[in-house]
Formats: sequence, structure tokens, C-alpha cells
Amino acid sequence: MSDEGTGRRGARGLAVDLGVLAVGVFSWLFIAGERLNAQMPSPPWLFDLDMITGLLALPLLWFRRRWPTQTAVALVVVSTYAETVAFPLLVMLFSVVVRRPLRTAVWVYAGSLAAAGVYLVVRPDELGVAGGIGFALSLHAAVAGWGLFVRYRRQLEARAAQAEQDERERARQRARDELARELHDMLGHRLSLLSLHAGGMEYRPDAPAAELTRAAGVVREQSQLAMRDLREIIAILRAPIGELPQPTMADLRALVEEARPGMRIELAGQVEGDVPERSGRTAYRIVQEALTNARKHAENAPVQITVDGRPDEGLTVTVVNGPGNDTGPGSGHGLIGLEERAALAGGRLEYGPASDGGWRVHAWLPWTA
Repeated sequence: MSDEGTGRRGARGLAVDLGVLAVGVFSWLFIAGERLNAQMPSPPWLFDLDMITGLLALPLLWFRRRWPTQTAVALVVVSTYAETVAFPLLVMLFSVVVRRPLRTAVWVYAGSLAAAGVYLVVRPDELGVAGGIGFALSLHAAVAGWGLFVRYRRQLEARAAQAEQDERERARQRARDELARELHDMLGHRLSLLSLHAGGMEYRPDAPAAELTRAAGVVREQSQLAMRDLREIIAILRAPIGELPQPTMADLRALVEEARPGMRIELAGQVEGDVPERSGRTAYRIVQEALTNARKHAENAPVQITVDGRPDEGLTVTVVNGPGNDTGPGSGHGLIGLEERAALAGGRLEYGPASDGGWRVHAWLPWTA
């Protein structure tokens, strides 16, 4: 909370405290005046004790937030003989209901009602014991009802604030998850290409010079592209992801051509019409991850990519690779991320072993996403 907000709340609290104290002083003067104009209590010294007790009770109003229970109990005790503490006592009873457990409030209220009964015996009222108890019950019920209303309203406000805080945290978590997926998809693809061609240069040092030169060129190109992707990731950290350029369906063929050196890839299928942006981006990421996994877990295996789509049927993406050499362990996070991507786009994704021992990834995406 800002200093300005704290200052406003402090000024408001001070104004409320001064207002409560002013009402307390007025209540003390009013009761004193009524007693001077009416029958004085007997013995006469009880009037003086009542006035002094009422004056001493007024400063306790400043402690109603910090020590409401303790001050309420003290006022309950003196209310057995002093009527000038009526207003401070009601304020403390209200504070106990608002700020303390309800069980505590019940005990304090019960003590206050018992003290009211003692007061009616010590200082009989024109209403009589029954009338006085009825009036005390009504007054206590009104204060308790108001206190419960304020208490539950504050609880609702606190829950709403907590729900808002939780939603902000979920939004931050979604942003972190999205960033993690972007890191995995963008850099995983580049680094797998680097690993493939660098591995070929390492294990085939006797390859023709032209082939080694071409592999070195791919390594250099993919290193530069990886650096570009890193700069984009840094931009993601500084700006919302939605403000950055994202791949579309039109970029799919370029992705396949980029991965073709060192892989046997066949792209087939027919897409009619313009693919919606979200579905096209999801399809691109699915193919990208499938190619990364094929390079890592099925080196030298053929890869068949089939993309079909039309407005009335949706978009289907199928990537199947044959069995090959597994060149590295997998965490499985990429496929889990693809499932999340497909679900967020309103589609579904399936993956698993193919009949020939390879691997198959199949996704359906809605045309309206």
C-alpha cells in the first residue's frame, strides 16, 4: 500500500476516533444532566462515583481496536453501578463482535446482560426489572446485529481481495508457463538442429569436404537463429507475449525446409481457406516439437507430416516418424505442453507409438479458435 493510501486511512481513522469521543462526551453530559433534573441516586455519593467512572471510561474508547475484549470486560464490571459508561460499553461490545471470535463476543455479551441485571437491582429504574432487562436485550441485539453486519461485510471484502490476489498469481503463473513453453519450443528446435549437425561432423570426420562445409554452415546459421530467439525471449520478459510476432500456418513450410537438411521429411495434405491465427500457431508448434523429438529420439528416421483442414471440419495435424537412433533422453514436458496448447485452442492432441515402432502425434484443432 502506498504512503498516500496509508495517510488517507490514518486521517479517516483519526476523524472516526474523534467523532466517537465527541459522542461519548455528549452522552456523559446528557446522562449527567438528566440525573440532575430527575431523582438523584441514593446514596448521593453513588452519583459522584458514576460521573467519575464515566469520565474515566471515555479515554478507553481510543483502545477499542487494540484491546476491545479487555476494555469491554472492564466496562462490564463498572456498568453494574454506573450508567454513564453505557455508550463506551456499547462501542466496546460492537468492537468485540467485529474484531474478535464470536465465542468471545458471546461471553462478553452474556456478562454485559448479567451486569445490567445487577444494575437494575442496585439502582432500580422506573421501567422495573422486567422492562429494564427487555430494553437491555433490545439494545444489545441491535449493537450485535450491526457488528455482525460489519464483520461479515469485512470478511466478504477480504475474501474478494484474496480472490483477486489469487487470480493475479494465477495470471502470473500462466505467463510463466507460457514463457516456459516459448523457451522450449523456440530454443529446443534450434538446439536439436545444432546437435544433429554437430554430431554428424564429430562422428564422420572423414566425410567429403563439401558435406562438412554444409554441416558447418547449418551449425552457424542455427546458432545465429538461436541467438535471435534468445533476444525474442528477452523481449517476452519485457513485454506481453501477445505483442510479439508469433508463427502462423504460413510459416509451417519454412519450418519444414529449415529442418530438412539431415532429415528425411515429407509434407503432405491440403488446407482450404485461411487458418485462424490461434489454430495455425498451435499447429506450427506441434510440428516444431514433433520434429525436435524426431531428431532427438529417431535420428535418420523418415518423418511424414500431414496437415489437412477446411472450415467445416477443422484442422488436423499428424506427424509420424519411423524408428531410429535415440540420441538423448526426453523429459516428456514438450508433449505435455503440446496437450495444454491444444486444449487452450479448443482442440485435442494424442500421441503414442506407431505400428512400425516409430512415434505418432495427432492433433485436431477447431477452425473457429
